Amino acid sequence: MQKTLNSRATAALILADLLNSKGSLSTALIKLRDRSDFPLIQELSFGCCRWYWLIQSQLEQFLNHPLRNKDRDIRCLLMIGIYQIREMGVADYAIINETVEAARELNKPWATGLVNGVLRAYLRDETLNSSKNKECPNTHPEWLSRLIKNQWPAQAITVLNANNLRPPMTLRINTQKISRMNYLNLLKKQNLAGSFGRTETAIILDAPCRVDVLPNFKEGFVSIQDEASQYVPGILDLKPKQYVLDACAAPGGKTCHMLEHEPTLKVTAIDVNSSRMQRLTDNLDRQNLSAKTIVADVKDTKKWWNEQHFDRILLDAPCSGTGVIRRHPDIKVLRTYDEVLSSVEIQKNLLKNLWKCLRPGGLFLYTTCSILREENETQIANFLKSTDTAKCESIKINWGVECEYGRQFLPDVSKSGHNPDGFFFSLLRKI
Repeated sequence: MQKTLNSRATAALILADLLNSKGSLSTALIKLRDRSDFPLIQELSFGCCRWYWLIQSQLEQFLNHPLRNKDRDIRCLLMIGIYQIREMGVADYAIINETVEAARELNKPWATGLVNGVLRAYLRDETLNSSKNKECPNTHPEWLSRLIKNQWPAQAITVLNANNLRPPMTLRINTQKISRMNYLNLLKKQNLAGSFGRTETAIILDAPCRVDVLPNFKEGFVSIQDEASQYVPGILDLKPKQYVLDACAAPGGKTCHMLEHEPTLKVTAIDVNSSRMQRLTDNLDRQNLSAKTIVADVKDTKKWWNEQHFDRILLDAPCSGTGVIRRHPDIKVLRTYDEVLSSVEIQKNLLKNLWKCLRPGGLFLYTTCSILREENETQIANFLKSTDTAKCESIKINWGVECEYGRQFLPDVSKSGHNPDGFFFSLLRKI
């Protein structure tokens, strides 16, 4: 039987795999959920990605020689040690002892002296491990930091700092089954504190909790969904019995929310990923909702569209994810600008191919969880230039930044907890 590595060695291997372009945090961690030390592995993995660029620059000051590529796990282990010193309230001796032991568990006893020496030197350098550095915006890859500063000069520092925070846990209440106030009372009985969000369905918890402790979760009273995307049903102006297409629908949060908002909708939900579509089906079943589900490449309309036009189309387009970095901090480590440009091409093709599926007078809502103009306002501007059958409608939300062709939410550092993910909306009408 293969030996189970300790928490720090496991986290070091996860981070090394990321740097070797093997998977993501989500795919790596889901395999470890049954481990008793899973919370610590998750904390170390997420934390090192969140502060990766700053910790890497600090580590360089203590390495006399670069580590070989085959010793990337030791480099990651050193970063995990520094992260613990910076961010976790663990005794210094425990951090050093456990991290040194992790080097042995990685079958690299030669590295124990290096790990011990680097971490002790870091502890002695008060200018580096001081809490004064915790709000330093130097925690993003250079290309992304430059784009944010150029595209959002007034909000850039706030956005960069907000990306270093832990996200709130936000609930979406199914108001067909219970009111927000009554659900808040159920939470209080479970000693769970929260407050109303700005949408009519949002409750923001004071502290995250396991899904299985949420009252009536299995009965479909509540789901987990960031507040930004909870605006979708209202913006789409849904009416009874309309035909609605949810393109790129999985895992189904917005699909279910639209049906909760207007149960008589005839929704077609499409996604190319079969495993994620199973999650969508599971969500529909949990909430006793019904939609037509199709596993297909949504832009290949010849394979799934019967030429009946939709009244409403939601395209939550594949994107860079730069608005949800606090939920997926490995984006800072993994994403490249070339991938952003690839996303732009995919979005362009999706807009072009799905537009013909909308009836005249119908509404098309384009959304992304990106804060980059290439994927958002510029994408819509180019689409509007390419067709004479589309016009951009105003979005009446008193929140976020109003753009010429939509509305942009940006990550914030609000102390109130009302700080949704970065999210872009553009509402188009077919004329």
